[in-house]
Amino acid sequence: MKLSIFPLLIVSIMMLAGCVEKEVIDDVNIAMGLGYDLEGDEVLGTAMIPVYKAESIENFIFSSKGNISRELVFRMRHKSGQPIVTGSLEIAFFGDKLAKKGIVSFIDAFQRDPSIGSRVYLAVVDGTAQDVLKGSYGNRGNADYFSGLFQHNEEQGNLPLTNIHQFLFDYYQNGQDPFLPLLKKRKDLVEITGLAVFKDQNMVETVSADEMFYFKLINDKFSRGTVRTEINSDEVIVRNIMSNHNMKLSGRNPWEVTVHITVNGTIQEYSGSSFMGPKEVKKVQKALEKQIEEESLKLITRLQENKVDPFGFGHFAKTRTRGFNFKKWESDYPNAKFKVKANVIIKEVGIVE
Repeated sequence: MKLSIFPLLIVSIMMLAGCVEKEVIDDVNIAMGLGYDLEGDEVLGTAMIPVYKAESIENFIFSSKGNISRELVFRMRHKSGQPIVTGSLEIAFFGDKLAKKGIVSFIDAFQRDPSIGSRVYLAVVDGTAQDVLKGSYGNRGNADYFSGLFQHNEEQGNLPLTNIHQFLFDYYQNGQDPFLPLLKKRKDLVEITGLAVFKDQNMVETVSADEMFYFKLINDKFSRGTVRTEINSDEVIVRNIMSNHNMKLSGRNPWEVTVHITVNGTIQEYSGSSFMGPKEVKKVQKALEKQIEEESLKLITRLQENKVDPFGFGHFAKTRTRGFNFKKWESDYPNAKFKVKANVIIKEVGIVE
């Protein structure tokens, strides 16, 4: 009996496999990157297609105008000799003019497309997304360049974790506002110049590159990065190998929140002529603690004045308060009081000058 069923199972599986829609890689145009820019009353969409050569990867651009994401891709297909597919999408960029008007409808279209993964990198461009996608950044293709740019800056630099999943999580989370990396094209390369912070679906504020270290300390559970400080007019570069933060609610009328930050780091460079001994290490720890407390509080206060909350203070207050009212929090947030307490531990003294 088992022998007679087995061939039927094999035939059934083969028939079901034949129902799956197939796409031969040589017969389609694979969009690795998408860009959206506001042009008048319409949106200019750009699709970046890799063209594989013998020793390099070049990029071909399709563009069209419309009002919604699916319409843009559909119109691009009118110009393409092969279907344009988005199953290998790695990046999606938005020009700053469009970001100020609102981008959630485009990102929402991504999450509704089952072929697009949740780890696609998103970013706002200081300028136009099309100009950035049209560039040529090495012989491994633009998609590989941008993916590497975001990945290594998240893992080893001052860029907080960000992708489609994280953006939408923050957007739909009551008491927290989303953010994205801010890019700018400089000659033949693209630089991460800061962060674009959103209120609802509109970009309303930016965080500079110098502020990103402190933003990441408050935002990420464990973060790495590099920061510069001074002792006795000598420059010290500290590499953050691990950090974490926690918040404490110490008052509700008005709201009072204290952010505790612990940083474990190594000294990478020191411009002083004297030996970096225990006394100097202690000075570095104290100087950096003061710097983190002052700069972090300055950043929190500035964002608070602009009524944006990318750190999720509202969500945190809700988890500590019975019967919490988000509408009341919106009016209370500008008057909330914040403190930052830093604890810096230097584990090693590395390269010195």
